[in-house]
Amino acid sequence: MKEKLYTIPVNDAFDEDSECPLCSMYKALEIEAIDFTMGPSYMEDDIREATSRLGFCEKHLVKMYDKQNRLGLALILKTQMDKVAKDIERLSQSGAKITAASLFKRKTDNSGVVEHLNALEDSCFVCDKINNTFDRYVATIFHLYHHEEAFRNKFKASKGFCIKHYRMLYDAAPNHLNGEELNDFLFNTNTLFLENMKRVSDDLEWFINKFDYRYADEPWKNAKDALPRAMQKTNSII
Repeated sequence: MKEKLYTIPVNDAFDEDSECPLCSMYKALEIEAIDFTMGPSYMEDDIREATSRLGFCEKHLVKMYDKQNRLGLALILKTQMDKVAKDIERLSQSGAKITAASLFKRKTDNSGVVEHLNALEDSCFVCDKINNTFDRYVATIFHLYHHEEAFRNKFKASKGFCIKHYRMLYDAAPNHLNGEELNDFLFNTNTLFLENMKRVSDDLEWFINKFDYRYADEPWKNAKDALPRAMQKTNSII
């Protein structure tokens, strides 16, 4: 492959006792990206330019706040707010007008203010940093599946995937595999997904039963942590 392969983190994630190895990979990258953003890098001009231009999603801004680097976050947000204000001032004074709606046409903003803010709302410096590497992790999964029997066995012994990452693997597979190998991958991925969704669903059912007085004296089995595992399966929360 022309792109760098990340065999160690991918193998490590599949070695974990995880409900979704891809969630584990993403979580590790997320921690690394937050630490980078809130570390000394925020004093570098090119990083501050990027954070001001891209901003942050709500999820990652909260995680940045949790790092307790109040001064660093204040400096990052001050620069971003100044840039947003400057951009909006420039766009709103450009002379373009908002065209009123008519019977057959929608109201349009020719100044570009709404378009600019929509783009900002959809961007995040931390997300971009994570995804740039995560995409290569996904490509490495297929590379290892194609080249290494040991990884294929490890893949088939995993606990499946969350809905989001199952969809990602299913969608990406034809770009990396073909023929019988593609069919084999999709079969194994589907089997892992369905069997392990049922496993967690059954654990969740027993968790619910334990709130019924009739089951009060019954053992918990594997249901004590069923709720957070179900949250990971359904919404990639880890």
